[in-house]
Amino acid sequence: MSTISLINIGFLVNAGHDQEVRRGAAMAQLPVLEQAYLEIKDDRIVDWGLMKDYTIPEYHTVADAAGGAVLPGWCDSHTHLVFAASREGEFIDKLKGLSYEAIAAKGGGILNSARKLNATDENTLYELAKHRLESLMQLGTTAIEIKSGYGLTLEGELKMLRVIQRLKQSMPIPVKATFLGAHAFPEAYKNNPGGYIRLITEEMLPAIAAENLADYIDVFCEQGFFNTVQTAEVCNAGAKYGLKAKIHANQLHVSGGVETGVALGAVSVDHLESMDHQAIQTLAASNTIGTLLPTAAFFLRMPFQPARQLIDAGCAVALASDFNPGSSPSGNMNLVVSMACIGMKMLPEEAINAATINGAHAMGLGYETGSIARFNKANLILTQPVPSIAYLPYAFGTNLVKKVMVNGNWI
Repeated sequence: MSTISLINIGFLVNAGHDQEVRRGAAMAQLPVLEQAYLEIKDDRIVDWGLMKDYTIPEYHTVADAAGGAVLPGWCDSHTHLVFAASREGEFIDKLKGLSYEAIAAKGGGILNSARKLNATDENTLYELAKHRLESLMQLGTTAIEIKSGYGLTLEGELKMLRVIQRLKQSMPIPVKATFLGAHAFPEAYKNNPGGYIRLITEEMLPAIAAENLADYIDVFCEQGFFNTVQTAEVCNAGAKYGLKAKIHANQLHVSGGVETGVALGAVSVDHLESMDHQAIQTLAASNTIGTLLPTAAFFLRMPFQPARQLIDAGCAVALASDFNPGSSPSGNMNLVVSMACIGMKMLPEEAINAATINGAHAMGLGYETGSIARFNKANLILTQPVPSIAYLPYAFGTNLVKKVMVNGNWI
């Protein structure tokens, strides 16, 4: 067993606080220890404190932070990392004035990705996803959720989830799998929505459960996609197999997705660009986390999510990248944190909590990662020297990540 003394840390972020979900005013509470050290034994955090009080034990391996900040790795709780091809053609369509709905109506969007994914073999999908995840780890992501939803057939959804399972087995960071068969109605079921829901509940879910391929179930609850009744039906069917709900809610319209998610006891409701007073108050009175995806709103040129109203109402807010080929073709959580501050007026402390401890809780990992706590996994970001923690989101165009540690090892 080896112990590392990480010394000369300029700012040690979120050390010694409790590991509970941050909500409302508590989201601005982010303990920062200046001129600090951190001890790591094998793959776990074991101790920390001030450098002025520290004598390095002779048997420790010494790593010098050289004045950089150390913070928990990013916990990205909403991605669509497994896809076959990019969709920059639709990017051009958007620049020419077509809406998200218009692109979907002519066979683009999710259905475009589904056609490409179903034509791609599992090994190719795995290699593409593995490369993407390795790149995100270098940018500081040390826990991630990945959704299916580009298969929309029994074989396609199983193929996606098997890729995610292989990533779980081969990658050193926690990976959570979410079944999102209810992402869109495939063309074959365009006029038979009940038939597709039966395919999900009677064929897909039993097959997924038989191979233990998913941790969560998700539905795109939105006008033109799945309504609230259909959303509840799919999620309740998933619950019979032990799958907790995570809902795509209120992205394009005030859809009732938030209220439905809360009623289902969803771990999180995600997107939330379109919120009214009732949806905000319902979320604030619940244990459900509101996951905001600012890069998706940015890329689609939609109004940003009302983060200030949500936090001021007492909601628990997480941040995630929504990495996908159609509406957020970036998994860079550093950019997500900056955009949360710039576009949604979140304080740096709120944004960092949302992208670490609250993101971890949105994946059921809040007592394992997302904060500097004893016996948490040593999944950490070491930055270049910075004048303050606020400098991290402020300097949005600069990669300040110097090194990333996963399970006590630099990668």
